[in-house]
Amino acid sequence: MEAIRMGTQNGVIGTTAAWGRVEAATIGLAIRRLQERKHDWALLPISEKVHHLDQLRQNLIRVAERWVKSSAEAIHMPLNSPWVNELWMGGPWALLWGIDRYRETLAALAQGKDPLSLTAGIRTTSSGQQAVSVFPLHPADHLLISGVRAEVWMQPEVNRQTLSDTMAGFYRQAQPTGKVTLVLAAGNISSIAPMDMLHKLLAEGSVCLMKMNPVNDYVGPILEEIFAPLRAYGFVDFVYGGPDVGAYLVQHPGVDAIHMTGSIHTHDAIVFGSGPEGAARKSRNELILDKPISSELGNVTPTIVVPGPWTEDDLRFQAEHIATQKLHNGGFNCVGSQILLTPAQWALTDRLLYYLRTVMRELPERHPYYPGAEERLERAASHPQAERLGDRPGGPVLITNLDAQSDAAAFRDESFCAALAETRLPGDDPAAFLRRAVIFCNERLWGTLAANILIHPATLHRHRSAFEQALADLRYGSINANIWAGAGFLLSQTSWGGCPGHTLENAGSGIGQVHNTFLFDRAQKSVVYGDFAPFPHNLRPRYLLHGERHILPKPPWFVTNRTAAATARDLFYFTADQKAWRLPGLFWHALRG
Repeated sequence: MEAIRMGTQNGVIGTTAAWGRVEAATIGLAIRRLQERKHDWALLPISEKVHHLDQLRQNLIRVAERWVKSSAEAIHMPLNSPWVNELWMGGPWALLWGIDRYRETLAALAQGKDPLSLTAGIRTTSSGQQAVSVFPLHPADHLLISGVRAEVWMQPEVNRQTLSDTMAGFYRQAQPTGKVTLVLAAGNISSIAPMDMLHKLLAEGSVCLMKMNPVNDYVGPILEEIFAPLRAYGFVDFVYGGPDVGAYLVQHPGVDAIHMTGSIHTHDAIVFGSGPEGAARKSRNELILDKPISSELGNVTPTIVVPGPWTEDDLRFQAEHIATQKLHNGGFNCVGSQILLTPAQWALTDRLLYYLRTVMRELPERHPYYPGAEERLERAASHPQAERLGDRPGGPVLITNLDAQSDAAAFRDESFCAALAETRLPGDDPAAFLRRAVIFCNERLWGTLAANILIHPATLHRHRSAFEQALADLRYGSINANIWAGAGFLLSQTSWGGCPGHTLENAGSGIGQVHNTFLFDRAQKSVVYGDFAPFPHNLRPRYLLHGERHILPKPPWFVTNRTAAATARDLFYFTADQKAWRLPGLFWHALRG
């Protein structure tokens, strides 16, 4: 069956055209077929779903090179750029990793095993919550992503005895019921759409209609090839088009549920309608949508810089880290760092900003491929405390010393461009600063998707209880210590979505979670831990004494990594076949980054 294309031309970003009754009838046929097969998918034996995943995996490996090439061409990125690593890791590698992790869980369920047995252990946090260690799990994890570990924290009501009972809920149903979910894809990171669809298929037992975003609909035909086995059975289908197509689909009676990744404005338009009338309905909590909707809606992402005994090497490396958090994918990430929280009395705050300016100025210019990027960047540059870094008009913008007590737009509006704001909070004592930073993030910044913390290992050792309390108190779905929140998205064993508790009238960063390949039904947040210093600098006593015993050099997702593209490509193919002969080349590229 041919996918339905209307309202857009593949390969041309953001183009739309009119469509009418013929196209609507074609959509109706696709939805009718999904409705006919939804119960078959829900009742399909788990072993057959595992077989489908194996087919998807083979197809993905075959098309990976084309996926990356088409993405690079569409966003005007030279194929010899180190930043092609973003297209590998945020595209084929992320989907491959996710397929493998879902497969492990489903294979265990098919054998009657408790998926909790696949994890690396459980601990009770200082807040009394159950935290399950979900990474690393395999020898290759320790080798390839050394020093990184991740936990999924359960909601407070889950205890050790009930934890297993709150996993894989769909597969515990005696007679599961199928549904048709419309997946409205994001336009930035190309693995978001297929990963969202996998979650709906495998965690919720839903067949899916994928509506591609016009910004990156060029990847749609490649995803069609990957998901061809499921399309052939009528378990998934693809639709292309602009907002008019999306508006038609969300109200279609054959769509049982909706999942979207995008902006809060799009979410509210779907739920309440657009314009002044929509705003009035929202104020009255008067919905125009009569079906469930889950969502991931972005964030004003903070990066908390905890004061400590940083060296000049630390300052430079963490400046590169912060620049990566902002400028990865040109700033077009829902978890691109937007607010840098620094200690006002820390002697090294200005020195860190000096290195950050230096790093951001040195980076080559990027094509602003995302619609509206230039206008958003110019608005940020018009702030009286803004600096344009570099001589080029489209260079990144840094706003420093933003008044923490002000009603600054940067605290409430997602920038979605290469603009970063810095604000200072009182205190040079790490514990007191962490407490102030947590309150500021929870009460002043919009969104609950993800937050970053940068903390020296010696500081962490001395203030472990304050750090653990901060993890418990931060109201975010993903908290990332000494590693960017992008890792929380990529790992896929971790849950991904806003902190639970949002409602349709106050959706915040969204309702529900995706990824979560262990199928936790009551996850509250995920915490990812990285290391403060890269290999081999971490071999110095001041790091070794505090547990930094890893072999991860400058991570391949850093925007300053010179060999990142080759490393990411090697990582994909090693993940695909686990052949040991690939390791020397992978390590050679990684160590030269």
